[in-house]
Amino acid sequence: MRCVRSWNECLPQSWTGDEDRCREAGIGGEVTFATKPQLAKAMLARALAGKVPARWVTADEVYGSDRRLRMWLEAEGIGHVMAVKSNESLIGATTGHIFTAVRARTLADEVADEGWQTLSAGDGEKGPRLYQWARVSIRPLREKGAGHWLLIRRSLTDSSTRAFYVCYGPAETTLTELVRIAGSRWSIEECFQTAKGEVGLDHYQVRRYDAWYRHITLSMLAHAYLTVTRATQHTAHSEKVPLCPSSSR
Repeated sequence: MRCVRSWNECLPQSWTGDEDRCREAGIGGEVTFATKPQLAKAMLARALAGKVPARWVTADEVYGSDRRLRMWLEAEGIGHVMAVKSNESLIGATTGHIFTAVRARTLADEVADEGWQTLSAGDGEKGPRLYQWARVSIRPLREKGAGHWLLIRRSLTDSSTRAFYVCYGPAETTLTELVRIAGSRWSIEECFQTAKGEVGLDHYQVRRYDAWYRHITLSMLAHAYLTVTRATQHTAHSEKVPLCPSSSR
């Protein structure tokens, strides 16, 4: 979800409203101000149009709190696990034909002790990232075959430390799968750190848009090359090593 930052993300409205300043920096008139969720939607739409395979989208609160982005993903049939704030208003239980808006933290408070499971959100530097997880069904009126949930994560040592995610996907999606998707965001953050450290993604001092664009493009190309090379070498090495050495006798 969090791909290379667009110039628009670094471009405040004070710039887009100043044509002379933009012209001096080489920024074309077609570049307008856009929020981070709007930029994310544009990048995702371009990826989908390019037939980039993707079953899930995950993102932090900046993007997850944008209801329009979540609804757009749902309309496109893309499953998502999006972080939201504790006060996010969700459609929970119903009384008769009346739908009730409930805060995410309130739904979490109502989860029984047996509703929590200890699961790993992926391996970190110190081993598995273990937390307690639970999910609550939301959006009672949903399309057939689809599921809507609030996913809740809480610390093993401090149950008051919690994180919340609004999820959409196939009805048969398991809690373990949602946890895996939520945890995959850490790998994206690590990817950015690697790009910054290895290929200088954030090592630039520029005054013009074209110079910035060239630097970012070359850094991302170098990062992609190194990633593919490493994956290829790893695959080639794995093919030379028997899965079970004893069976090669």
